[in-house]
Amino acid sequence: MLNRGEPLISIAMPVLNCERTVGLAVASVLNQHHENWELLAMDDGSSDRTVEILQSIGDPRIRVIVDGQHRGLPARLNHAIDLARGAYFARMDGDDIAYPERLRRQLEYLLAHPEVDLLGARMVMFRGQGEAFGFWRGPSRHEAICGKAWAPMRLAHPTWLGRTSWFRQYRYCTRAARMEDRELLFRSAARSRFAALPEVLMGYREEHLSLKKSLTGRRHGIKVQLRYALQQRRYGYAALTIGAELGKAFLDTAAVTTHLGYALVPYRAPALTPALAARFAEVWSLTCLRVPRLQSGGTAFPPAQEYVEAPC
Repeated sequence: MLNRGEPLISIAMPVLNCERTVGLAVASVLNQHHENWELLAMDDGSSDRTVEILQSIGDPRIRVIVDGQHRGLPARLNHAIDLARGAYFARMDGDDIAYPERLRRQLEYLLAHPEVDLLGARMVMFRGQGEAFGFWRGPSRHEAICGKAWAPMRLAHPTWLGRTSWFRQYRYCTRAARMEDRELLFRSAARSRFAALPEVLMGYREEHLSLKKSLTGRRHGIKVQLRYALQQRRYGYAALTIGAELGKAFLDTAAVTTHLGYALVPYRAPALTPALAARFAEVWSLTCLRVPRLQSGGTAFPPAQEYVEAPC
């Protein structure tokens, strides 16, 4: 039964021009087996119908925060941390899909493992109208999440769920654009404990490889990792980090410019098993059935022929 008091989990969903996808994202939250949540939809200056869609859904657990400004993802997440009423704080994007069991499974784990501060999960990667094409399968144990210079801090940001007190202690660095998650992990790792469930709990939308997004992320990744490696006097680690990031930047550039895409960088989206593909298809269908209706009577996303690449 739903607790009518304070929500147990606060879900932060920063959004920017997500009118084509936000209805599905919210539908996946409405489908959660665990119902004691609040959704903090943090608009970052959208110029489309994103805010209208969110405000028209009508579920009292959804709080739409609008100020008309574009402040960036880290600032919106910090604002959500300040507003959160739940004992636990979860991340989600406005173009992704949470599996129905996501909140329940992660909450069960954290209740059974009080030593863990932050928990992630695995993801299926998809595009368009639910075309699943890859699988994000990061490590599960803290030591492996934090361990390797060539693949550092592998904890999928959209799947994070942790104690709100932990997020308030560390918060996001607003200067770490496109690397705010890794910077937070580096900064907090020595005094925290991370884990990830070895199961898929999220559908992550990636329409195509973006060279601009990739190179920006690599540049900030080098800055973040180099800073902490030098602070700890791990000079060999710093050299490995820079070399690994530069190598990945070269491969990403080649993948985009040659139009070979994921065929050239298969580590970005390992192939799905038939079981994972079938499960995502099921989740996609269930989510589409739950898409909220606008007060005007229309659905909270455009018709299928208009449902194309998401801008957020």
